[in-house]
Amino acid sequence: MERGKLYPIATPIGNLSDFSPRAIETLESVDFIAAEDTRVTMKLLNRFEIKKPLISYYEHNRREKGEYIVERLENGESCALVTDAGSPAISDPGTELVDLCIQRGIEVVPIPGCCAIITALCASGIECGRFTFEGFLSTANKSRIDHLESVAKEKRTMVFYEAPHKLMRTLEDMYKYFGDREIALCRELTKLHEEIIRTTLSAAIEKYKETPPKGEFVLVIKGYKGEDENTEKPEPLEMVKRLMSEGKSLKDAVKETSKALSYPKNHLYDAALEMISKEEE
Repeated sequence: MERGKLYPIATPIGNLSDFSPRAIETLESVDFIAAEDTRVTMKLLNRFEIKKPLISYYEHNRREKGEYIVERLENGESCALVTDAGSPAISDPGTELVDLCIQRGIEVVPIPGCCAIITALCASGIECGRFTFEGFLSTANKSRIDHLESVAKEKRTMVFYEAPHKLMRTLEDMYKYFGDREIALCRELTKLHEEIIRTTLSAAIEKYKETPPKGEFVLVIKGYKGEDENTEKPEPLEMVKRLMSEGKSLKDAVKETSKALSYPKNHLYDAALEMISKEEE
């Protein structure tokens, strides 16, 4: 029996007009569709009047459903793999399904299309002849710090994904470990409220203190250029310590240091409290 094929298909990241004719034709031709969220995919199918059986394939059922999908492919059916937006197998469990198909000798036929990484890079104005995709930062503190420290001297342009409610923490942590780098904040790409802001990490922090961020972000960060971005600046905690020794309160010392060094005030205040606590032990 001839085996079926797996078709990873890129779906629109916002504007449905970006969906390619080849992608539509492929969805119409397969036997079934494996989707990250069947509700999201159903809206896409309805828009293009495509009627195909859907099964869910996501992080928490990937092992069970992966075997199920491969068995059907081995029996001659064809399957489209889609994520909620963009190219499947990029920062989602689709990678495991593709790997499983390759191991079992099932042909994988990618159908290209929208990708937020490339869309952001080409609009960022930051050199992107060489770049590295870093995905989402972990919310676990140790993993997050390890990640940022490991790429602090990465010379290639870096691309990160981030959700709006975690953006401020990410910008502040990047400032801490990268210095005041250039950044392009690409928000709601291809959607009605698309916005691309080219600025610096310190300026971005100040902007979103005043205006809470909305929408999904792709962050394009300029790579390390062989110099320490904060070489000419004193260490923030040392400056706080010096100002307090001159009689200023912790609050005033943090405020003055933050303003002088363009350093995130909340982050500096927490670090200063931790420093004082350790010195009192």
